[in-house]
Amino acid sequence: MLLCIDCGNTNTTFAVWDGSRFLAQWRISTDHRRTADEYFVWLSALKTLEKLDPKITDCIISSTVARVVFNLRVLCNRYFDIRPVVVGKPECLLPVPPRVDPGTNVGSDRLVNTVGAFDRHGGDLIVVDFGTATTFDVVDTDGAYVGGVISPGVNLSLEALHMGASALPHVDVTMPEKVIGTNTVACIQSGVFWGYTGLIEGINRRIRAERGRPMKIIATGGLAPLFAQGADLFDAIEDDLTMHGLRLIHDFNREHADG
Repeated sequence: MLLCIDCGNTNTTFAVWDGSRFLAQWRISTDHRRTADEYFVWLSALKTLEKLDPKITDCIISSTVARVVFNLRVLCNRYFDIRPVVVGKPECLLPVPPRVDPGTNVGSDRLVNTVGAFDRHGGDLIVVDFGTATTFDVVDTDGAYVGGVISPGVNLSLEALHMGASALPHVDVTMPEKVIGTNTVACIQSGVFWGYTGLIEGINRRIRAERGRPMKIIATGGLAPLFAQGADLFDAIEDDLTMHGLRLIHDFNREHADG
């Protein structure tokens, strides 16, 4: 069984792959202070609740939070007796290396999404990921990551607005009934929803113009279905894109090692 771990700035997701499908997926808040023992107790309890007893034989980790990786490595070493593949490390191979400025450290989540999206949709893609940051990843014809755009995430912007203007309430992200709000909550919801809709449309349009070719737009992340309601923004929504990419990268490294 393969354990895929995707550590983001806000949440860390664990998923178990049995060779044909993901048996289960669990999420926990990202905290660099969490120990390997805590991870194991938490995972064991969840596996028991779902009546799963998979023997973990392989592991792959993608993390945007460097300080978390150490304890995740210890988890794999101590409790599963395996050495995990860590995306972004020199020993982790990619099907196609990124083509960016020398010395650039590309986020592992962006590399993983690139691999997953290319496998499902081919090249000439823009992958929009709604996470703590909203990122736009450009995938070339051969599947290489060739750059992108990073903007503040939707919830991060809402939190900053709430903290920076004490009179404004914290609101949920939703598609408002009208653009013109008639109360404070509706005004904020409209500004966030239609503001980000405009941001997505504008950035994608400029990327396409700069590349000078048609490009499919693939969305992932929890808020992707919400923003798909407001306009024809995406060609496809992939809720499991990161886990799919992790599995592919693991398989590629295993095949290379076996070869």
